[in-house]
Amino acid sequence: MNNDVLVIGAGIAGIQASLLVAKSGRQVYLVEQSSMIGGNAIKFEEVFPNMECSTCMLAPKQQELLQTSNIELLTLSSLESLSGSAGDFTAKVSVKAGYVSPVDCIGCGACYEPCPVSVPNDFEERLIERKAIFVPCAGALPNVPMIDTSNCVRFTKGDECTLCQEACMFGAIDFAQEDKELELKVGAVIVATGFDEFAVDGAQQYGYGENPAVYTAMEFERLFASNGPTGGDLTLRDGGTPKKVAIVHCVGREQVGYCSGICCMYSVKFARFIKHKLHDADVFHLYSDLCVPGKSYEVFCRETLEEDGVEFINCGDVSVSKNGGGAKVSYKSGGESGSLDVDMVILAPAVIARSGSDELAKTLGIECDEKGFFKTNADALSPVATSRDGVYVIGCAEGPKDIAVSVAQAGAAVARAIGG
Repeated sequence: MNNDVLVIGAGIAGIQASLLVAKSGRQVYLVEQSSMIGGNAIKFEEVFPNMECSTCMLAPKQQELLQTSNIELLTLSSLESLSGSAGDFTAKVSVKAGYVSPVDCIGCGACYEPCPVSVPNDFEERLIERKAIFVPCAGALPNVPMIDTSNCVRFTKGDECTLCQEACMFGAIDFAQEDKELELKVGAVIVATGFDEFAVDGAQQYGYGENPAVYTAMEFERLFASNGPTGGDLTLRDGGTPKKVAIVHCVGREQVGYCSGICCMYSVKFARFIKHKLHDADVFHLYSDLCVPGKSYEVFCRETLEEDGVEFINCGDVSVSKNGGGAKVSYKSGGESGSLDVDMVILAPAVIARSGSDELAKTLGIECDEKGFFKTNADALSPVATSRDGVYVIGCAEGPKDIAVSVAQAGAAVARAIGG
């Protein structure tokens, strides 16, 4: 029986699971599709309900993971096949070439500026641009850039460009790197692939993409983040500072058919962000239902309402239109129509299954539920187990949940994976 464990996804849940498995003395293979670890949680400045610094919470775990000898981190990687049975799986993992040596690179960034290509930075929600050789954000770990071959002129146009290579005094850029495939023997698999946001551009009533005053939740997270595109300054696209902000709850709830459970809390967190940074700003919550589970969450919400002077409006039929350089938010409350003129609108989209979950489910030999998340045996009081023995699902890969629950599920899955 093989005791090694394969973990797919290096967000907070995957990191926690990897560390717990490693502490038991077993070998961990951590497969991450991107070039960095931290997942969605690393995009946050602070987390509710205690307003803890997200980076301060995550960085020690990231460093511990990178320094743990029996955790092999495989970035730019994906699972291609999984054969065998629990205790004796064979996993084939493809690893893309990043064209930068993690051994020789010191993360100085000298290679970025000479690159002639600039494209929108998806990690920063396309609020700023990046080069074809890049790290997703300041403070990314591992602090090793990769070359985006879909945009690098050397790969797209056959150009013999070596500008980034010439700028690197340590010889870390290696165009001879090739993709590779690994065959790993493991006893269990833990899936922690995280979530996506509902695509708000599909809900035209909110004017996203047409009205520059309208932002998604993740865009706002990056605007507020000290390592984000504005260095934490709440600056609008036109350069101004918002004086009135409307936060619209439940965007996409009707389309996906469920409550994501965490949107109300992160929306309340946004209100606190704004009021603590821009004391005179007016903040309005437009909601249909408030989901505030647990004693600490209720206290957090009440403090925001009472101490920060945020206004909550129970309403429906919300729509957003342009109003000069800002926006007009229209709604119906108590059978009557109302509206707000604001400088900024923040949309709180539903949490949905990660893109590609259906294909990964086929590869793993497990099922997805009717909402697209990985299906677990919740009815059998086993909320992390799947229909395939030895394969476990944790965090938002199973459904919308907060960080605390994701971490708790990591512990549950590890107990099953190493306990048999």
